[in-house]
Amino acid sequence: MPEISWRTLKGRTIAGKFPLIDSLGNSDHSAVFLTEFSGANAGKAAIKFVAQAPDLEAQLSKLKAAAALSHPHLLPIFEVGHCEVEGAKLVYVVMEYAEEDLSQVLPQRTLTQAETRDLLEPILDVLSHIHSQGFAHTRIRPSNISAVQDQLKLSADSICSVSAARDANSKPDAYDAPELTQGKISRASDMWSLGAILIAAFTQRPPDASAADGEPKIPKSVPEPFYSIASECLRRDPNQRCTPASVSVLLGATESVSAHFPARAKTRAKSLYLIPAVALVLLLALFVGGRSLRHSENRSTKAGVPAAEQPGKPSTVPFAPPTKSAPSKTTSSQGKVLQQILPNVPQSARNTIQGKIRVSVQVAVDSSGKVISAKLTSPGPSQYFARLALQSAEKWEFSPPEVDGKNVASTWMLRFRFGRANTEVSPTQETR
Repeated sequence: MPEISWRTLKGRTIAGKFPLIDSLGNSDHSAVFLTEFSGANAGKAAIKFVAQAPDLEAQLSKLKAAAALSHPHLLPIFEVGHCEVEGAKLVYVVMEYAEEDLSQVLPQRTLTQAETRDLLEPILDVLSHIHSQGFAHTRIRPSNISAVQDQLKLSADSICSVSAARDANSKPDAYDAPELTQGKISRASDMWSLGAILIAAFTQRPPDASAADGEPKIPKSVPEPFYSIASECLRRDPNQRCTPASVSVLLGATESVSAHFPARAKTRAKSLYLIPAVALVLLLALFVGGRSLRHSENRSTKAGVPAAEQPGKPSTVPFAPPTKSAPSKTTSSQGKVLQQILPNVPQSARNTIQGKIRVSVQVAVDSSGKVISAKLTSPGPSQYFARLALQSAEKWEFSPPEVDGKNVASTWMLRFRFGRANTEVSPTQETR
């Protein structure tokens, strides 16, 4: 590609509609400028120029496929095209403008555990979504993790099909999996990059993976559960790396690890469950109270939310002869909801909803009315909303049912309905 003096491009207009207002950065084969976008998404936007590949149509097709993907934590692509600048043929991508990215934060300081959790959860949700569609991100690194208002978003312009060859202009760096040097694209490569991001979050630099064999060393300063997650991501054998689902298990420790981990990873995964319960409670408290990228509060409603009544099953004694004493009768009463916590959903996330997103969560409640466990029975189409429902369900409180004057444990089904305007929840006590 002919060498371009990017500084001289400021003030020009591309494709007759994208003014290059200011430079946002450049490399040897790409550059990003601040521009403006009209239409439904009118306002500031970023326009990125990349060197045109030998097969123009293939490159444009890849970018258009990425632009068709939609997710609350994916930076949307508004337009894709090609142009010629100073004799160089370039492809351009116009996308949502982000004022800050992780590469601007890490040189200044490390992240806290709460911030790292807030960083990891939306990335896992995005990866789970694009992986399920047959794509891989291929370029997870700090500069591609941005903050847009109260949302953390991952760039989309590097996303491509797992069956495609890697862009020849993409030079490998410390965040790239070893197999990417051979041009191989896979979902497992994204997990390696995610592990490197975790190391950088706590040490301000990615791990040293220069050794030809052996796994990168994880610094002891990386706390659990992030140490275990990074260890399972940074496996040289792609087949031994964890998946977004198994990382979610390690992050929350809410379900069986063996259902998600490759056989090789099970031993290390078990160690997470040795963390004292108090530590897990503290992590949950940090997650709820210490959000840095999304400043929000859960809304709660106190008392007076009755559960839907369920007909009780009569107590019977099988085979009792009718001529003998009648079976003993028991007295019982249904439990009630004392406090329900509604998930706090940013409007930007609600705007992605078409119709209603339904999530069902089953909670086990002890005889004091406290939730002791919660599990998804119907997660719906989005892990993002499923997680919100699960986290809020864990904070509900109940008035326990009574049997013969004694409080007893109970099980409830909480059915969440997320819409663009609000969130509704229908609690139902399950019969025993």
